[in-house]
Order: sequence, then structure tokens, then C-alpha cells
Amino acid sequence: MGAISIAMISDFFHPAVGGVENHIYMLSGNLIRRGHKVFDKLPNHGDRVGIRWLLPSLKVYYIPFLPIASSATLPNFFTSLPYLRTILLREHIHLIHAHASLSSIGHEGILHSHLMGIRTVFTDHSLFGFDDAASILTNKLLVGTLKNVDAIICVSHTGRENTVLRGQLFERNEDDLNILEMRKSIYVIPNALVAEQFTPSMLPASQTSTRGDGPKLIDLLQMREKYLLQDRIELLGPIRHKDVLSVLSRGSIFMNTSLTEAFGIAILEAACAGLYVVSTRVGGVPEILPEDMISFAEPEEDDVVRAISEAVHIVAKGKHDPFRAHERIKTFYNWEDVAIRTERVYEAVMQSRQMELMERIRR
Repeated sequence: MGAISIAMISDFFHPAVGGVENHIYMLSGNLIRRGHKVFDKLPNHGDRVGIRWLLPSLKVYYIPFLPIASSATLPNFFTSLPYLRTILLREHIHLIHAHASLSSIGHEGILHSHLMGIRTVFTDHSLFGFDDAASILTNKLLVGTLKNVDAIICVSHTGRENTVLRGQLFERNEDDLNILEMRKSIYVIPNALVAEQFTPSMLPASQTSTRGDGPKLIDLLQMREKYLLQDRIELLGPIRHKDVLSVLSRGSIFMNTSLTEAFGIAILEAACAGLYVVSTRVGGVPEILPEDMISFAEPEEDDVVRAISEAVHIVAKGKHDPFRAHERIKTFYNWEDVAIRTERVYEAVMQSRQMELMERIRR
């Protein structure tokens, strides 16, 4: 496939920190290195409004919409059209790639781009339920949006199943009602990491201290005080990305107690840093690591304690080699591979019959 102009659209991007934000930035950078032109479009973040440039030659448009919570904006659908249309035409965009189900501007970008004859790809990064108000509203919006998208990417096979059900992307076979057929092309491309940033260290790690945070902070503080564990439990709170390795290097075991997880990039980072992983068996977590690098527990207290005890025995007996684990992760996940696989999705979309018909109409 020749070089094309790609617009990444999402509510979530730098300077905010998170898995989606990092995924968009790393994917954009690697696509640029492969010869494509990539532009990011997102709501303003703090004082960031207008055009900014990030390495390597990534042009970012911060649209003047105020986020309401966790970088997300209210769905407007039409107020963003003047901005999106101007940018898409100015940069001669061939394809837009929207990210995250909760990104309002991502949904709007798919709608407007489809009407302008620009091809669209959507990546779903999270799992959602079906019985709470937020999930019901999000799923209804997703059903409408995915009718106009040309291809869908999920970060795990579990995520793919979840997206298929939420987006109603299946239909009954007319000949056999027990057979379900997919209405869209749905691909699975996992997250990745820069393995060199998580090299295990043999030197003592420096102490990193930040304030505790999060909705459960008060409960955790009360629990720690109740059992007089102040000298054994340290609540670090938010950690800057550059300090993650320093914090991970202070331990030998990484525990993840998620109740839902599409992929779990923190698990991957911890394993790459040489830690043995303990995690609840939820979502796409079982797809991330080989069985000898992780112990699973059901999402309930007693089984988590059992899994932790198993992990302590494995680490204490020297059955887990941090440096060998790091070398294995390097071969499993890298952003160049993710970019190549995503590029193949773009190629399939750009060469589809619908695109050929659109080009004839334009002529």
C-alpha cells in the first residue's frame, strides 16, 4: 500500500496519561516511520488549543471543546462538523481511525467522514456490560456508529466478542438460523510496549513517593489504619510514566485485581520489568502472558490470597527469571508489528469495492 494520510480521532490523548492515549501516540509514530502522514484530532486539554507538533512529526489538532470528565466531551454530533470538515479537507485525509467507545468526537468523526466519502476504522479498547445505564446508552450509540464504519479493531479476542454483541454486528443465516454471520470485518490487534523502557534492574530502586488518590482512597486508608499496617503498605497514587519502571523495580510480584479488563497494559509492563504476575481471570487478561509467567485467581478474596501464596512460593524458589521474562516479552509485543498489522487493515479498507465506487462518483 502506498502512503496515505490518516487522521486519528479520540477524546483521549496526551497530555492525559493512559492506555488509549499511549496506544494512539505510539501507533501514530510508527505509521509515520512507515511513510504515512498522520494527524491527531481531539478536544483541548488545559491550555492546549490549536495546532501542536509532537515527535516524530506528528501534527495534533486540539479542537476547542471542553472535556466534562476524564477527557471525554459531551456528544454534540453537529457542532464539531465545521472543525472536522476543515481539517479533513485541508490535510487531504484518506482514512480516519477513531478510538474508544466513550469518545464522543470519535463517534462524530465516523459519522461525518462516512458522509464525506472518507474511509473509517474504529478501535475498541474496553469492555462494557449490558445492564447498567451507562453501558446501555454507550451500546446504543455504538450500534449506530458501527453501521457506518468500514473495519473494526479490538485489542483482544474477548474484546472482539464483547464488541460484536454490544454493536449487534451479527445476523442470522437465512438457511440455518443457528449460524451467525458477521456484518463487518473485525480484527484483533493487541497493545504493545517499548520493551527497552522496562528492562529489569539489578540495582536497588530509588524510592518514589506521591500522594494517594482514587475513589477508594478513604476505604484503603481506613483499612490500613484498622490493621496497623502503616509501615507495611505504601499508597503511591498516580505515577508518572517515566517513574513506572522505578516503582515496579521495588517489587517481585505484580498483583492485578481488575473486575473487567479488555487487555491490561499494566500487566504487560510489569511482566516486561521482570515481575511475576498475579491477576484475576477476567476479560482479555488470560490472552496476554504464557501460563508460566502468571497465576490466576477468581475475582474473590480467598482465591486472590491463594494465588498470591502460590506466586510467593514460585519467586522464593527462584522459579521465575526476571531477565528471561523480559527477553520473552520483547519477542511477543512491539509497536512496529502493531503498525504493520494495522496497515494491513487500512489496505483492506482502501481497496474495498465501496471505495472503488466512491472514486468513480468523484470522477
